[in-house]
Amino acid sequence: MQFTNRSNRILQPARPVFVYLSLFFALLLDYVPFGAWSDYVPDFVALVLAFWCIREPLYIGMGFGFLLGLLVDIGQGAAMGQHALAYVVLAFLANALARRVMWFPALLQAVHVLPILLISQVTMAAVHWVAENGQVPELSYFLPSIVGAIAWVPLTYILLFPQFQPVDRDENRPI
Repeated sequence: MQFTNRSNRILQPARPVFVYLSLFFALLLDYVPFGAWSDYVPDFVALVLAFWCIREPLYIGMGFGFLLGLLVDIGQGAAMGQHALAYVVLAFLANALARRVMWFPALLQAVHVLPILLISQVTMAAVHWVAENGQVPELSYFLPSIVGAIAWVPLTYILLFPQFQPVDRDENRPI
């Protein structure tokens, strides 16, 4: 007996409006103050940006990552360019690894996305270190990357849901 995670559904192309709206809602979620839970909340913009850089590199790339990073910096009051630089690095790595990541099911994709998210956070920590005169963040600073990798699987199914074609098969269609 052979196990497979492949679906028999065919994905339709992503609509650019849906891609941009999902990034807008991720930006709004990053603006929400989570209080005591903020150490466990992933960077939603980084997750959705990585997802669309892997899935739709023609719509989303490093320039859009830079723009989103500036908006996150403004909204969170971070050092200007901290998130922008990190999102450019994230978009570059996601685009570079897109073909490899797409071969795997969602759970193994999360294993590949974790280092991308961690490198993005290391970039933000380096900018923070330079801006704050040598103040090194604690180890818990990297916890949102791990939570983000765990959230990758449900996020994949949520963002791909509008693209699934119905399972109904037309017998007159040649393909």
